[in-house]
Amino acid sequence: MRNIILSVTVALFAATSFAAPSMAGYYSDDCQPHCFIRKIKSYDYYGNRVIRKVRICE
Repeated sequence: MRNIILSVTVALFAATSFAAPSMAGYYSDDCQPHCFIRKIKSYDYYGNRVIRKVRICE
């Protein structure tokens, strides 16, 4: 009986832990941030050009 209660508790904890991050990106009243992608060009130690894409939100 103790194993069943423990497994149900673990299952409920796992289910609720997935629900919180799903609401993290939700914006109400259509007030979403303005985001754009900026390319940053730099050079590594060996002189090779490296292009990174960075997402910037305002």
